[in-house]
Amino acid sequence: MAKTQDMTAVLKDMMGAFPVDTSALDDAFKSTAELNEKLAGVALEAAEKSSEISSKWTKDTLTKLADMSKAKPEPADYAKAMTDFASAQAEVAAENMAAFAEVAKKVQSETVELMMSASKEATEGATAAVKKATADATAAAKKAAK
Repeated sequence: MAKTQDMTAVLKDMMGAFPVDTSALDDAFKSTAELNEKLAGVALEAAEKSSEISSKWTKDTLTKLADMSKAKPEPADYAKAMTDFASAQAEVAAENMAAFAEVAKKVQSETVELMMSASKEATEGATAAVKKATADATAAAKKAAK
């Protein structure tokens, strides 16, 4: 009677002949985690600065609204207060939009810098991993040929 070959043993022997180095995967995971940490830091810093700008803008607006809403002795003073408020708000809006633009510009430049750095590291790591894998495969093939 024909005996069925144990495929588990065959696969185990085959995998043993070509060992896999998981350190490259470990390094890739660590690099990805570090990149994510840096990107999160950039995003959180931008969110914090944007929040500060918005908060200051709101406080300034409320202060100016309080000044504008005070009782005036003459009807013309209300028009002047409204004009002054609108003028001040236009100026403050321009300043704050410029501040938001600076935050966005900084986020963009830091993100590009991080991605370029990560790309360079990934290329170097991939090159080293391919060289090592080639050397290991060549050694395993020579060993198997003997």
